[in-house]
Amino acid sequence: MISNQILQNTIEGLKAIARVEFCVMDTDGKEVASTAGIMNVSGSEAAEFAKSPADSQEIQGCQYFKIFDEQQLEYVLIAAGTGEDVYMVGKMAAFQIQNLLVAYKERFDKDNFIKNLLLDNLLLIDIYSRAKKLHIQTDVERVVMIIETDSGKDSNTLETMRTFLGSNSKDFVTAVDENSVIVVKDLSEGDSSKEIEKAAGGIENYLSKEGMSGVHIAYGTVVKEIKEVSRSYKEAKMALDVGKIFFDDRNIIAYSELGIGRLIYQLPIPLCKMFIKEIFGGKSPDDFDEETLTTINKFFENSLNVSETSRQLFIHRNTLVYRLDKLQKSTGLDLRVFEDAITFRIALMVVKYMNYMESFEY
Repeated sequence: MISNQILQNTIEGLKAIARVEFCVMDTDGKEVASTAGIMNVSGSEAAEFAKSPADSQEIQGCQYFKIFDEQQLEYVLIAAGTGEDVYMVGKMAAFQIQNLLVAYKERFDKDNFIKNLLLDNLLLIDIYSRAKKLHIQTDVERVVMIIETDSGKDSNTLETMRTFLGSNSKDFVTAVDENSVIVVKDLSEGDSSKEIEKAAGGIENYLSKEGMSGVHIAYGTVVKEIKEVSRSYKEAKMALDVGKIFFDDRNIIAYSELGIGRLIYQLPIPLCKMFIKEIFGGKSPDDFDEETLTTINKFFENSLNVSETSRQLFIHRNTLVYRLDKLQKSTGLDLRVFEDAITFRIALMVVKYMNYMESFEY
């Protein structure tokens, strides 16, 4: 259903153009929207007109028009003015509002379809039949993006994104929960992965300029059939979660960039705890002091290169070797050995995942 604010904005715009006063009432004669200067409008007369067989009628110098939605009477429009063209202007205004009803209903139907498509709530035969009815192409490439901001449900991200993409866009913008906005991006013009990332960057910049903080965007892989859109959505959803755990320094993350984080994210917590106990015994990487953790992370950043790591840490090479030897004695893992380094790296990621998941339990 079209909102009262949209109706108010519409008749205010029409008044500014045609110099005619308007009032929109429901079928019971209750005012829905009205311009400031309209007079001599009776709710009872509007209700009586709604019951009559006439589509338009002049009552006490005002022109009354019926506005239908698929043969169902929705509103009564009243036009009042001193010119000779009030009837024609009123007729055009009624036509405009009726078109708005159709447009908003179509958008609602498409939005409902996309939501059910994303959530896997449609049978395969229903997907194609409803897509055809709504004039949605079924065989173009698409990718799903999920957008989150720190504002959460209090944000107007959904409407802001619809404004950003524009009414003529082939993309769909919707939301299936209170925390994020979903964009099903049309790639019929052959956008590459770099163009998708560029588009995501454009969205981030726009939302930031609109005053929205903490923008995070994740997207799935490109799909070629409309039935596969839900898969891209699930991938984007995983990318958003995995990105928060292992790529917290990045605002935009693709499912294809998750690497081993994608595997760790799917591990059950009891198995993770068993793995950490086998590697560290009764200890945890969280127990290491800040100096040790900084040394470990910098060593990994420099691909196990002792000289480059010591240079970036502004310490002597022998000091770094001493720290690595000390770590080896406490954990049994020598980070200078590739296999031990891999084990340690995975263990750090597993602990980070466990801490993230456990934070949701409280």
